[in-house]
Amino acid sequence: MIPPIASNFVAGETPEAALAHVEGLNDRGVAGILNLLGEHYEERPPADADADAYVDLVEAIAERDVDACVSVKSSQIGLDIGDDVFEENLARIVEAANAPSATGSAETGADGTGTFVWIDMEDHETTDVTLDAFERHAVETDGNVGVCVQANLKRTREDLERLAALPGKVRLVKGAYDEPAEISYKRKARVDESYRDCLAYMFEAFDDGVAVGSHDPAMIEYAKELYADHGTPYEVQMLTGVRESAQFELAAEDDVKVYQYIPYGSKWFSYFYRRIRERKSNALFALRAIVGK
Repeated sequence: MIPPIASNFVAGETPEAALAHVEGLNDRGVAGILNLLGEHYEERPPADADADAYVDLVEAIAERDVDACVSVKSSQIGLDIGDDVFEENLARIVEAANAPSATGSAETGADGTGTFVWIDMEDHETTDVTLDAFERHAVETDGNVGVCVQANLKRTREDLERLAALPGKVRLVKGAYDEPAEISYKRKARVDESYRDCLAYMFEAFDDGVAVGSHDPAMIEYAKELYADHGTPYEVQMLTGVRESAQFELAAEDDVKVYQYIPYGSKWFSYFYRRIRERKSNALFALRAIVGK
């Protein structure tokens, strides 16, 4: 059983619980991004098992007819074992997500696509292989995949120039990993500056597919200003249990779609504990989120 402090941030231990959580969000205008918890497997069986679970999940999303997509970590489906394992399992998930069984009809879903697949970004050692995989599947699926990039990495602004030419979506986050100083910005003010710079470039250079992954009211307000200037379609993504009232308020607006990132699964303890340990600021952030959501 998930204790109350952790259940603020995790939707449950089963896909059924996670999908029920999505249905409640959908009733209030918020879509879901489902993430089965698990990462950094050193043996292939658990990586294959989680890939199988994602294959089942994309079909369950269609069967339940919920407004949701999935998000996968590269180390969860085999990257620590080998690039080939990661690529094979990701291909299986993307293929299943675009199969007729995942579209809700014999041919296509309501919007002509299958279930959307996000590829999460982990630490800087995974960046190149993750972006390569995204590029390949973005082209093959005509944009039915997305990838996350992190504003605290110095390389990200240049990476965005490569990604702007591709179909698919790009989620911009500030970055939660404690990266080496030579490749990342360490001061909060400098990370914020990078985030704003990257976000401005995305609204200027991308045709669509801008995802604002932030709980920072200033960044969300800046995205609204950029949308007013450029008209580029965008969405806002926030975590389960963090500023949920703000999520529902944003979802009531006509010009932005809101997604909630929804972790679930039996590995909830390691997820919650790791989030608290990553940085001291995360512990304070978690407490503030519980008090102020």
